[in-house]
Formats: sequence, structure tokens, C-alpha cells
Amino acid sequence: MAEVSRADTLRRFFGADGRLLTMPTRHAKRAVVLDELAQHFEPGHVYLEREVVEILSRFHDDHAALRRYLVDDGFLTRRENRYWRSGGTVDVSD
Repeated sequence: MAEVSRADTLRRFFGADGRLLTMPTRHAKRAVVLDELAQHFEPGHVYLEREVVEILSRFHDDHAALRRYLVDDGFLTRRENRYWRSGGTVDVSD
């Protein structure tokens, strides 16, 4: 199986305006897209559901589906209508 290129995947699934065109069906590519979305949530910050909706609406009208994908795949954790980032890559470069 060929390695998934992050840059190629992001170019393919995000438009020039930064909005998500479609969700990949292949898990490896979907993980790349979800990781990109997770980058918009600050580690250690707890978000209200309306804040999550506001952030995800910037990328796609179906923010509920994006939220489910992020939670189901372990990028966000949800408890009592509060969310926090629990997965994804973290840039440690200065």
C-alpha cells in the first residue's frame, strides 16, 4: 500500500478557500484530513459545543458530521457538552 502524502491529501480534499470539499473514505486519508481540522483546536483548552460548531463551520456546512468524525477517531474528546483536543499531531518546532 502506498504511503499517504499529507500535502497531496490536503490539496485534494480542501479547496483553495480552505473549505473541505469532501471527506475521504479511505481511513489513512481521512486521518490526514481530521488531523488538519484538529490543528484548529488548542491543546489544553476546553471548548463549549457552540465553539466547536463555530470552528468546524469554517470548513464545512455539516459541522455535526465533522465533530462526530473527530470524536470517533480520537482527535477530540467530549464530556458533558465540553470538548478538548485529545489527538492529532503537535508542531514542536520553534
